[in-house]
Amino acid sequence: MAGRNGRTVRDLRRANRTVVLQRLYFDGPLSRFELGPATGLSSGSVSNVVADLVADGLVEEAGSVDSDGGRPRTLLRVAPGSGHMIGVDVGETRVRVELFDLALNELARAERPLTPQRYDVEVIVDHIRAGIAEVLTSADIAPDRLLGVGIGVPGIVERTADRGAVVHGQTIGWDAVPLEALLRTGSHLPGTVPYFIDNGAKTLGQAEMWFGAGRGARNALVVLFGSGVGACLVTPEAEYGRAVEWGHLTVRVRGRRCRCGALGCLEAYAGAESLLARWGEEGGRPPADTDEETALTAMLAAAYPAGGEKADPVALAVLEETAEYLGAGLSDLINLFQPERILIGGWAGLQLGTRFLPAVRRHAMSYALRHPAEKVTIDLGRLGPDAVTVGAAVLPLADFFARGGRRAEPVPEGPPPAWRTALAERAPQ
Repeated sequence: MAGRNGRTVRDLRRANRTVVLQRLYFDGPLSRFELGPATGLSSGSVSNVVADLVADGLVEEAGSVDSDGGRPRTLLRVAPGSGHMIGVDVGETRVRVELFDLALNELARAERPLTPQRYDVEVIVDHIRAGIAEVLTSADIAPDRLLGVGIGVPGIVERTADRGAVVHGQTIGWDAVPLEALLRTGSHLPGTVPYFIDNGAKTLGQAEMWFGAGRGARNALVVLFGSGVGACLVTPEAEYGRAVEWGHLTVRVRGRRCRCGALGCLEAYAGAESLLARWGEEGGRPPADTDEETALTAMLAAAYPAGGEKADPVALAVLEETAEYLGAGLSDLINLFQPERILIGGWAGLQLGTRFLPAVRRHAMSYALRHPAEKVTIDLGRLGPDAVTVGAAVLPLADFFARGGRRAEPVPEGPPPAWRTALAERAPQ
């Protein structure tokens, strides 16, 4: 029966389970007595919800604490082994797949390196499938125990009714790729396991906001600085974040050509790929036949040598110019969105780290309007190179919480007809 506000008893029970699970997850262990004021539920409602969650195996006892003059109070926590998620990072140098328990403890990982220009769709799909199989086998976890597979990808993700998640990745040559359909075709995962596919900057932002340097902020921007650059905007209106194609703001009219095809994009100056290219164009000597991460490490060592050696003036000048471009790009975000915090992550951001940050802050403050600039802090993210995979795993976890700890409904076996059409069009002739 629905009430005056349209909510049914089932809706109310799901909402109560959600709020109890979330409070135990983020603030636990807690006693039943503490859960009342933490959730706003009555003691009777707390007892009923906890009993249901314990019966479902989602909540377990975690010791006890003394009470004021009474019996010790039993502490409760979310049971880590009651569910599992997989997070996938389709990155710029590798595909990384990690298996987590419900407490986001890493149980297994697999990595597949990507050689330059290897964003072939079939290759990526094969890497993801193989990585999923490897981590499940390594941890001896049955596929039907998964709450879902979260995947962070470069590009814009569109959710369609007939083809699932479709990826528009202009910089990697993906034009409306039906990634979810491709993964489901021939998958060894049961139809009860959902896929959650989103922009990699957004999954990075999700991780930092839930577990990293963004906790407690209501309005923040999390920047992914790798081969390219992107950002995730988190506000009260978009609490799970919104991907922002920050790397394709024009910072120089008739400037360098970006890998998206346009001229003068921020990414054409501040992304690691263009940074290394500019080092070579200006007369530097980037290491040949190596991946971008190794090459950037060499560039940093050349610009900031240890032991009193002479710095490479070209590498140093390019890095200093890149810091100014990044700072100017951040000033646009400050002026547009007036965030409390800006957090910098991504493999290149982490490599450049604290050595790069003071110059980026200085330039951002000099280009931004004074009032919003005085209210923002700019720091590095705290979750390291695994932040995108953690954030990807959070996607099925957040869905699980929203369902009150119930698993997703089974999806139909096999792709819908429109998916079959899309796959047929991509088949070799």
